[in-house]
Amino acid sequence: MADKQMTLDDLVGELDSGMTIGIGGWGSRRKPMAAVRALLRSDLTDLTVVSYGGPDVGLLCAAGKVAKVVFGFVTLDSIPTDPHFRVARQTGAVEAMEIDEGMFYLGLLAASQRVPFLPTRAGLGSDVMRVNPTLRTVRSPYDDAEELVAMPALRLDAALVHVNRADARGSGQILGPDPFFDELFLGAADRRFVTTERLVATEQLASEGALQTMCISRLLTDGVVETPGGAHFTACVPDYGRDEAFQKEYVAAAGDPDAWAAFSRRYLEVAEDGYQAAVTQAREDRASARPAEQGGEQPASAGAGAPGPAPAGAGSGAGSGQEAPR
Repeated sequence: MADKQMTLDDLVGELDSGMTIGIGGWGSRRKPMAAVRALLRSDLTDLTVVSYGGPDVGLLCAAGKVAKVVFGFVTLDSIPTDPHFRVARQTGAVEAMEIDEGMFYLGLLAASQRVPFLPTRAGLGSDVMRVNPTLRTVRSPYDDAEELVAMPALRLDAALVHVNRADARGSGQILGPDPFFDELFLGAADRRFVTTERLVATEQLASEGALQTMCISRLLTDGVVETPGGAHFTACVPDYGRDEAFQKEYVAAAGDPDAWAAFSRRYLEVAEDGYQAAVTQAREDRASARPAEQGGEQPASAGAGAPGPAPAGAGSGAGSGQEAPR
């Protein structure tokens, strides 16, 4: 069978300005952030981004890559809203299609099933219909004659998702408690790309997790990229939790032009290995500063400066390695 391995640069080379791109994950959880950072370094523009949004949407808006966002929400989970997306909405910098989360799901499902729409009661009697005047209703052909919203298929030119494990043929494995709707993003797209924490031999997938964790079919994958830490700073349970300290740094920098310029130089205007090195250095700096802040002289705890994303379970509450199912 075909070896579908590629690099981040290869992935970006498959995309064009003006495309509609679906981005998997959910809020600040298991987002394909290495692929998003590669998009930031590219010359692609005028994108329509379809996402259960998190920092993927905010970063792309901040970089001027986005013409339109189709979303059910854009959140950082432990921080309610992404600051860059908020500014983009408030200033009218991007066109928006804001819909109910269930409608979003049905739009992906319709596209995956290659039907033009799916009916739903969601949206009736709400402002969803007012703020999306292109939405239409249909009447049931059966005796009830009920009026329903016809949620249009969310067809994608390309989809990007991130998984815990994958093989070279494109089969993907999600080891966390919730696969979200990544398989629907892939099913709705013409070109499908998977980034993964680790490439393993096909026969090793069964030893990594139960059968139901192998939920991304190679038939839905055109390319696979090994990107350790590729979801950072979002969570990728059980490999690592959300990096709450980094997320706070991201949000704080977004509120000041000079701070954002410095943040971008350090983390975004570098290749992926440079990003991961900068994240490791920032973690070491925070760890070494902690004893001084506490008035002690103890060295940083073992593992505090380990390369790559924070270990699973780091932090507490919303930032821990434990994700609640939807």
